[in-house]
Amino acid sequence: MKDPYEILGVSKTASEADIKKAFRTLAKKHHPDKHAGDAAAQKRFQEISGAYDILGDKDKRAQFDAGAIGPDGNPRGFDPRQSGFRQGNPFGGGSGGPGAREFHFSFDDAPGGAAGFEDIFADLMGGARRGAKSARAAKGEDFSAAVTVSFDEAANGGTRRVVLQNGEQIDVKIPVGVRDGQVVRVKGRGGAGRGGGPSGDILLSVSVASHPYLTRDGNDIRMDLPVTLQEAVLGGKVPVPTLTGTVSLSVPANSNTGSVLRLKGKGIPAHNGEPAGDLYVRLVISLPDQPDESLRNFAQGWPAQYDPRAKMR
Repeated sequence: MKDPYEILGVSKTASEADIKKAFRTLAKKHHPDKHAGDAAAQKRFQEISGAYDILGDKDKRAQFDAGAIGPDGNPRGFDPRQSGFRQGNPFGGGSGGPGAREFHFSFDDAPGGAAGFEDIFADLMGGARRGAKSARAAKGEDFSAAVTVSFDEAANGGTRRVVLQNGEQIDVKIPVGVRDGQVVRVKGRGGAGRGGGPSGDILLSVSVASHPYLTRDGNDIRMDLPVTLQEAVLGGKVPVPTLTGTVSLSVPANSNTGSVLRLKGKGIPAHNGEPAGDLYVRLVISLPDQPDESLRNFAQGWPAQYDPRAKMR
């Protein structure tokens, strides 16, 4: 049997959602009910189902990736001719011949439980799967959505309105400390369940807009703070904008460009059991935009006794 990843056309790093999507697409295309009497389509469908039987189950996928089981789902070294393993056609008809295997599983044991093969085939065929005696409880469809939030919203949390695939508009909560590219799961707000099953979830992909002067480093925040030449030489209190408002920072006398000062607890707020981060302020000496005659006169009469480029030699 071929590699199940190759059969479904997905990479070994594919997510559960990507694997399920690939299986849905291929199963719909090659389902025997759409290709009556086509042995090739039936065989292809067997391969697709066998591949999903492994990759759609977390435990089996982990065993396969670790080399504990083969692409046929059996332990490495397993010989069906010595174990009484039956061969045949899992979808009716006669023997499948050498290499074909019969799938002996209940849908309750299929990947994803009752929402495994049974649920997927019911979706593909537009109703209850042929031969099923009654509808099984199945979780509703997960919806996906994307939203872009500001740097402040990502740090402090907030609420955003998103539009779902079904056209519904809902307000979702942006959690404190969400990161750029993070996917937030909003439980129970997806598609309605079937047969008494729970509703699906919303998978919200979050993008964080850049900030004009703040950057995130884990739960810490970093920024460059312009200071005057006088503030750098003499020291003093300078205002610093933070996520929670402006605070006063003590700049030591004789500070230079590149000096880094810390404001404890002024980074990303505490969340998910993690403590609040810190704000690291890098001082940058800034001269006036307009010419200053007094500063010019001072510089001309100041006998500088140091070489700022000595470390570059």
